[in-house]
Amino acid sequence: MRHLICVTVLLAALIQSAPAAEKPNFILMVTDDQRADCLSCAGHSHLKTPNIDRLATAGVKFDNAFVTTAICCVSRASIMTGLYARKHKVPDFGTPLPPEVLANSFPALLKKNGYRLGGFGKWGIGGEAPKNLFDEWDAWGGQGSFFHKVDGQQIHNTEYLSRQAEKFLDGCTADQPFCLVIWYKGPHDPFLPDLRDEKLFAGVTFPTPKTYNDDHFAKLPEFIQKSEGRTRLKKRHPTPEVYQEFVRQYLRCVASIDRSVGRILDKLDSKKLADDTMVIFTSDHGFFLGEHGMSGKWLAHEESIRVPLLIRYPKLPEATRGKSVSQIALNVDIAPTILDAAGVEIPAGTDGGSLRGLLETGAARKWREDFFYEHHFPFRGRIPRTEAVRNGRWKYITYQGVDPAFEELYDLSTDPLEEHNLAADPKQQKQLALMRDRYQKWVGHFGPPVLPVERPAKRKTKQP
Repeated sequence: MRHLICVTVLLAALIQSAPAAEKPNFILMVTDDQRADCLSCAGHSHLKTPNIDRLATAGVKFDNAFVTTAICCVSRASIMTGLYARKHKVPDFGTPLPPEVLANSFPALLKKNGYRLGGFGKWGIGGEAPKNLFDEWDAWGGQGSFFHKVDGQQIHNTEYLSRQAEKFLDGCTADQPFCLVIWYKGPHDPFLPDLRDEKLFAGVTFPTPKTYNDDHFAKLPEFIQKSEGRTRLKKRHPTPEVYQEFVRQYLRCVASIDRSVGRILDKLDSKKLADDTMVIFTSDHGFFLGEHGMSGKWLAHEESIRVPLLIRYPKLPEATRGKSVSQIALNVDIAPTILDAAGVEIPAGTDGGSLRGLLETGAARKWREDFFYEHHFPFRGRIPRTEAVRNGRWKYITYQGVDPAFEELYDLSTDPLEEHNLAADPKQQKQLALMRDRYQKWVGHFGPPVLPVERPAKRKTKQP
């Protein structure tokens, strides 16, 4: 027995002291407000993202990637921890990650396992920033600014983050594995692109979404018609002409990010680190560009909850590179995927699962068939509290604190734009009952939601 214990200790020590080349490096890039369809590799008709497309060409693109809460503070906490809001307990912009949750975040666990950490950009979570956890840190909890003053010059946030990432990578060596996290501010509303991109799409007229019309909007319940999403639309693009420029500005911000991604990938290549580095590109949530008569996110409809997710890892089998995966992937899967690839034990109770099996084979013998969605940040009472269940075909949505109760049921196989609410359709009552039952099972699994903290009225709520 004593001999067995000694061997076990020796093996653990060898793993801990293994050369950096045997431990993969990680770069995680998280954008803000970026829809899944706003990439050229996702089929956008005008936006060109050749550098982000490099990740899809040499890696894996997840066609059905979603967030579990469509608001930046909550979703970014889920990305860091692999936990739903009900478990990481960050319901608003002022609440920090609890110390015990932060201690089990993927950066903290990588740090314990010898990784060099860099964190730059919009951390986006309340409380004191965890800068002491990182070897290099230049990030902020609030929204931050689109422009920074550097050496007397104004430079765009995306350019600023590119320079910070390049400096960090210049300090990396093959002797120590690293993890670089870049939290982009773009393309967060209001959209302010890099001046180098201000002429992009000039003269381009973008099609208006099919559900951006008065007839569709009139079908929505009054509490959604009067919600923050409608208020933002009226403020941001009240006329067709303003709408066109609104979309152009949004896409210009994405184009700026694509240039940044290219610089970071080029730096990896020049440092000869690319072969040992997993690169993950995603967003914290999507964005309504007029769909359902809305701007913003928050609700459980596709434009709000669906995000891009691309993962490039040169050690993947050749057969999986350039492939797309159709299984449901979530923001809570990112942390366990990183830990699994690093050979670090995934904490018990993690809600997400490692995507490693999907990356290596393009399929998994057993994988999730549906997922639970929640959003409980009310923003001055103007965002309805939402919970939902989505599987490969059906979506069920319910709203908390609404009288009378209101439900939505969509058959996404025939109605991908969610134009026809089937909750009151007599022919779909059996399906509605099945989805209600599945919803109740999810609620029973997680327990009650963690609600935002009541704060003094004099303190302004940060814009989501």
